[in-house]
This record gives sequence, C-alpha cells and structure tokens, in this order.
Amino acid sequence: MEHLHGTYNLELVILSYIIASLASYAALDLAGRVSQASGVARNVWLTCGAVSMGLGIWSMHFVGMLAFVLPTQVSYSTGKVVLSVLLAIVASGVALNIAGRQSGKMSKLLIAGVLMTAGISSMHYVGMAAMSTPVTYEPGRVVLSILIAAVASFAALWLMFFFRYRQSRHTWVYKMGSGLIMGIGISGMHYTGMSAAQFHQSHGSMASSGMQIEPGILAYLIASGTFIALGLTLFGIFINQRMSQKDQRIHENEQWYQALYHNHSDAIISVDKEGIVKGINAAVTTITGYPEKEVMDRSIDDIAQQIDIEWISEFDSIDWDDYGLEQAHYMAKMRDVQGELLDLSIVVVPVVIDGKHVGSHILIKDITEEKRVQESIRHQALHDPLTGLPNRRKLDDVLAYTIQASEEKGNSFAVMVMDIDRFKMINDSLGHSIGDVFLKEVSSRIMAAIEASDPKAMENVMLARMGGDEFTLVVTHEQATEVRVAELAKQIVEAIQLPYRLKENDFYVTASIGIAMYPHHGAGADSLLKHADSAMYEVKKNGKNGFHFYTAQLDSELYERIELEGYLRKALERDEMVLYYQPQIRTEDSRMIGVEALIRWNHPLKGLLAPDVFIPLAEETGMIYEIGNWTLREACRQMKLWHASGGPLIPVSVNLSSQQFHQSNLVEQVRNALHETGLEARYLELEITESMMMDAAVSTAILKELTALGVKISLDDFGTGYSSLSYLKHFPIHKLKIDRSFVTDITESHSDQAIVATIISMAQNLKMEVIAEGIETKGQLDILMQNDCREIQGYYFSRPLPASEVEHDFFVPLRLQGNGTPTVQSE
Repeated sequence: MEHLHGTYNLELVILSYIIASLASYAALDLAGRVSQASGVARNVWLTCGAVSMGLGIWSMHFVGMLAFVLPTQVSYSTGKVVLSVLLAIVASGVALNIAGRQSGKMSKLLIAGVLMTAGISSMHYVGMAAMSTPVTYEPGRVVLSILIAAVASFAALWLMFFFRYRQSRHTWVYKMGSGLIMGIGISGMHYTGMSAAQFHQSHGSMASSGMQIEPGILAYLIASGTFIALGLTLFGIFINQRMSQKDQRIHENEQWYQALYHNHSDAIISVDKEGIVKGINAAVTTITGYPEKEVMDRSIDDIAQQIDIEWISEFDSIDWDDYGLEQAHYMAKMRDVQGELLDLSIVVVPVVIDGKHVGSHILIKDITEEKRVQESIRHQALHDPLTGLPNRRKLDDVLAYTIQASEEKGNSFAVMVMDIDRFKMINDSLGHSIGDVFLKEVSSRIMAAIEASDPKAMENVMLARMGGDEFTLVVTHEQATEVRVAELAKQIVEAIQLPYRLKENDFYVTASIGIAMYPHHGAGADSLLKHADSAMYEVKKNGKNGFHFYTAQLDSELYERIELEGYLRKALERDEMVLYYQPQIRTEDSRMIGVEALIRWNHPLKGLLAPDVFIPLAEETGMIYEIGNWTLREACRQMKLWHASGGPLIPVSVNLSSQQFHQSNLVEQVRNALHETGLEARYLELEITESMMMDAAVSTAILKELTALGVKISLDDFGTGYSSLSYLKHFPIHKLKIDRSFVTDITESHSDQAIVATIISMAQNLKMEVIAEGIETKGQLDILMQNDCREIQGYYFSRPLPASEVEHDFFVPLRLQGNGTPTVQSE
C-alpha cells in the first residue's frame, strides 16, 4: 500500500486555532451561566452550552483535518462525522455539568476529566476514521495526543470552575487569555494526533457515501457556521448577563430594603390607601407585643380603636389617602399586651409609585425610655438632689404661675422663708455627711408638719430647698389667711425643735421663719422673697426659734444691716476694731488673776458697738475668720506688752467662734500669734463652747494640738449645751466657766443654786479650775463664795475696760472706796 504525504494549509491551521480559542472562551463563560442557573434554566443553558462548545471543538478538529491536503481526493463518512460531533457535544456537556455544580470535589473533577478526555480523543479518531483514505497510526504519538487531550481537559475544567463566581471588570481579559491557552492545548492534541497518522493510497472509492465538496470551501463553511453559532452563544451570554445583572441589582436592592425593613429598630407597618395592613416588621411585635396574625389584613384604624390608642396631637385620626404626599408626625400613647403604657412617636411616610400614592409606611418608635430620661433630667434640673424637694428654679416657676393665677382670681397666698438655727454648728462639727442626714430629717419633719396641718395641704403647699439650711414654702390654698399661715409656721417650728439623734447623741436646733403675704407685702416674686427674708432675719435678731410676718419697718432695718456689712468689711483696714478687757478676780484676796479680751467696734457713725451687734453678721459673711485672727494677735500683743512693762504675769482669755475653731489652720494661727508677739503659751487661754465639740474625733485632735503648744482651754457657757459631762471626759479641758444664766437668778432660784454648787464640786473633783461670770450683786457673790467658787468676773467688780483703764485701775493697789466695793489688787 503506497504511503501518501500531505501538506498543511496554514490559513486553515490558524483558523482552526482561532475556533478552538473562541470555543474555549465561550466554554468558560458558559460554565458561569450554568453554575448560576437552576432548574429548567440550568438544563437549557447546559444543553445549549454543550451543543455550542461541542460544535466549536468539533469544528476546530474538522477544519484542522481539512487543513491537511493530500495528493488525492478525500471524502468523509457522514455517519462517522455525525458520531464525532455527538462525541464532542457529550464531552462538552460532561465538562459544563461538572464545572457548573456547587461542589468542586477533586474526585468529581477527575472523573469529569477522564470522561472529557475520552470524549475528545474519541471525537478526534472517529473523525479521522470518517476519511475515505486508509490511515495507520504510530502508537507513541497516539498516546501522546491522548495525554495532551487529558491535560487540556483538566485545565479546561479547572478554569471553568475557577471563573464560575469570580466576576470583575477584568474577568473577560483573564478568560480570553485562558481561552488562548486552552486553544493551544486542544489544537496541540489534534495536530499531535494528525502527526501520528500515516495515509495510504486507497484502491476503492467512497464517493457514494462521502462528501464530495471542495475541502477548502468546506473548511470555511464549517468555520463560518461555527463562528455564527459561537457568536450567537456569546451574544446570548452577554444579553443574559446584562439581564442577570439587572435582576441581581433589583434583587440586591430588594434585599437591602428588606434588611432595613425587617431589622429596623422602629416598628414599621405598611398600609394601602384604605389603611389596610399589608406588611409589618418584627419590631411591631417587639414594641407592642401584638403578633403578626392579629395585625395583617386589618384596618389600622380598627386596631387603634381596639388597643385604645391616645393621639397626643390636634388630630384623633390619620388620613391614609393623603393626596398631599407629605410626611406627617404624631405623638401617641398606648398600652402593650402586658398593660404597660408606652409613649410612641409615629411618622407616616407616603409610598409613591409612578407618581401615584399607593399606600403608606407607618414608622413607630418607642420613646418611653427617652421620655423617662427627659423627665428624669427635667426633675434633676428642678429638684434638690439631696432631699428631692423642688429647688430655686422650680420655686421661681411656681411663684410666677401662682402670682398670675392669684391676680386673676383675686386670691392671696403666703411665702415663708425658713432658716435652721445652729445648722452650721452641726455641719462644721459633725461633718458634711452627717449634715446631709440632718437636712433630710429636717425636710421630712417639715413635710410631716405640712401634712398634719391640713389633709389637703400637700396639694396647696410647696416646700423648696434653696440651698444649705434654707427652705421656702409657698402656701396657696384659698383660705391662706395670716391666722392659718401662722398656725402652720408654729407647727413647723415645734417639729424642728424636737431632738435629733446623730452619732448616738441628741442634738437640738430651732427654726427662724419669715412670712410675706401676697399682695399685701409684695406683688412680685422678688419682693415677696426679699420681704420674707427680712422677716426671717428679724426672728434671728430677736432670739430665733419662731416666726414673724413682714412689716414695712423691717425694710429700714434690712437697709441698716446691709449698710453695717459694708462698713464691717473695711473696719480692720481702718483700724476701727478695739479690744476691751474684763478682769477676772480671785475671791479669797480680791486680786486680778486674768483678763478676758472682748472685741468692740468703734463705728465711724454709730460709735462703740458691742459684739452681739456685728459678730453674727461677721459669721454669716465669713469675715469672722479675719476678725478672730486679729483678736487673737492683738490680745497676745497687749498681754506681752503688759508683761514687758512690769505688769502682772497673768493670762489673757480669748473667745473662739465655731467657724474659727474648725478652720483648718487654727493651730498654725495660734502658733504664729504667739511667735509674732513673743507671749508665752501658758499665758494664753482659749475659750470654746460645747457646741464646737459635737464631732469628738475632730475636736479632740484640735484640742490636743493646742494643749501641746502649752495653751490652756476653757469651756465657756458650761451647762447650757448638751452632753456636757461626756465633753469633760473626752477633751483636755482646764477650766469651766459657769454661764451667767445660772448666776442671774441664783439669789432667788434654788435650782440655779443647786446647779452652780454641782458644777463647782464636779470641777474641783476633776481637778479643774472653775470661774463664774455675770456677777453683778453682792448677794450673787456671797452665794458663790459659800459654794467655794474661787474665781469670778462681772460688773460687780468691773465692766470691760480699754487697756489704758485696766492699767490705771488694776496695776496699782486700790483703797476701799466709799461705796463699799472691795479693794482690788493685781497679782
């Protein structure tokens, strides 16, 4: 059999490669379509893709065979050609089916690769067998061609699987490059298989069953048909992709909307133009407690009536067929299924499609907690955080409203300003925490007194805390006469003066109340408060523990007080303060054993003022610190001057105010005064009162530091306070001073005599010195001497004197005067 040698038509070879590359590109695109489709659509894409890809692979193969030109006429068996086409389609279908599945397991890819290799190889060699020319094969190259087919098949499957879901703007470039590489593999398999074939001269003829068309023309016809088929396939993919992208965008937008709709924290109810519920989100049930089945396809108005919703607006219903197409905002209250009252903010948003109003979205926000927070903030802004009572801002609002209402109705009402006497003493001595407890108790007592005065008094009386220990009451009931207001003030005063149990001790305070009546004592809030304040200071001036109605006379007194304060602030720098000294006498020999320094104010207009006129004002304004420190230094300076001048070596007593005693640098002030003046500490005696020592821990520390300096401590006004014996036990006290209140009536009161005798005996047994003050008569002196009181001071011997008069009267022996007073000598 004669061996035939053929040649290749280069144009057809290149055309076959182009067909292979284009078919590969189409296959990669088709794999993505198949993987994204499901059901019938997937089967359609799989069938069309298999036919298109199979025809493309077969076309490349057939054009490649037609590119090989033999020196003899070649015809082809139609049956075998058709079979080769079917094999290419089946191989393509297997590849697309596997690549388009969700799972990309390696075992399935291996099986698909083997099947695809077998299909392509079978397609090639069945197609070769369709030639009328006898063909023999070189086994080695046949095996090589099958291996190349396997590599191309596995590469195609992997690339199909890789490009299924990877979509970007450059994906088509990657697919095109992959298609060119796959085209090389497919072409390489075909031409390797062609090189394995040896063609021989045929002695028979297959013209009757073969195709007699010119091979070159047939190749171009097949290529054209293939290009048209692949073009239609790619165009179909492009159109489907655009539609899929549009559907995907619509689907994504819908999912975005659904996510917002169903996961929104606010409840959303969708209704049509008639107000029929068409949809709700989960928050509706979360907020209201009503399940979806009780809401869907029902009229929203019927639902609102059933749950008894209360519209807090000028409308009591909503117009769902809103032609205005504007958002509307409503406030409402409703009860959920648990019966809890909810505050709701409702926004109705019209839904417009193609310019037509088709319904509305109702957005419902639960603002219950927000309202609670706002109310809490408002309450905090208008109420005292300690007692919970209304504060000054709330009082201003109530006063403004009460004045307006009273003016319209012609009613009167009362403003009561109250101050707690001796509160500062408790706050300074026991500490602020105990002071807070005390203020709470005071406010509770006032409220109890108000409630006890009238069952409906709580509706007509507002109690406010202005700060510190100052309270204000507004009494607004219709019968707020002076008699009724006075009765209420009396009950409050009585409630306040009952003992308070603090730190295991009983403490006593009083209340000073000033009252102003509208409209008689003022028509405005400021004037009413000012006049009530003036009346309250009048109570304090007259001994505290009571109440007083405003009178016009108080204005002039208040003006004088303000004027006095202005002068007092400049008194020290103008050197207007002066010390007087009252001698302290030893009874057994009538010798002066000490002096008590008493401050006076030489007012430029009013003359010499006693301390009870300006010391309370100094304590109130805080000037007491400066005045007290000046008194201490001046007393030490004068006593050191007397000592240096040859005067008697006696001590000087200086009174400490409660504020001065509790100042943080008291010990330092005393030390500096002694150091600056040169006075020895043993000649300084500091007088304190029992009220300064309510906090034992603080007071003990201060007194021990003072005693360590060498200063002596005298307990003034002994017997007038509370828990006196416990003070003597805990504190380093050197001397007791019997208060003048026990001495004044000692000649007539057996009780006073017994008290004084007890104090003297107790002090002597405790190894303490004792001195009585306020001695004005010989009878008082005799009784004290009978009870072995060895030290006294008072007008019977001498009034407080300027330093010069003390020197003149007591630093030289005095003879017995004609009026019968005893001779007094200095020690």
